[in-house]
Amino acid sequence: MIKIYHNPRCQKSREGLQLLEKSGKEFEVIKYLEEVPSKEELRSVLDCLGITPEMLVRKNEQIWKDNFRGKLLSNEEVLDAMILHPKLIERPIVINNGKAVIGRPVNLIDGII
Repeated sequence: MIKIYHNPRCQKSREGLQLLEKSGKEFEVIKYLEEVPSKEELRSVLDCLGITPEMLVRKNEQIWKDNFRGKLLSNEEVLDAMILHPKLIERPIVINNGKAVIGRPVNLIDGII
């Protein structure tokens, strides 16, 4: 089943959700700010995306700038930061059949649904 990691306050995330709704396909919405993913779940998402933890971080967030920017962090430390501050997780993320995309731009979602 298709999954979307969604933040209702984010315009791009809302656009991604609308795209899935219009597709007519069944999907699951994960509001990751409320249901913070586990470290194992984040690892799985990263595997589907084929990227490193730091590539999933929203580096313009003030939390990142104030606490992490310029520091040499291990992958585990970056994962811990995203779990502690889920706002740092890039969005929306759509997963389907073991493949995933970050929906920026939103039309990237079309490629996996």
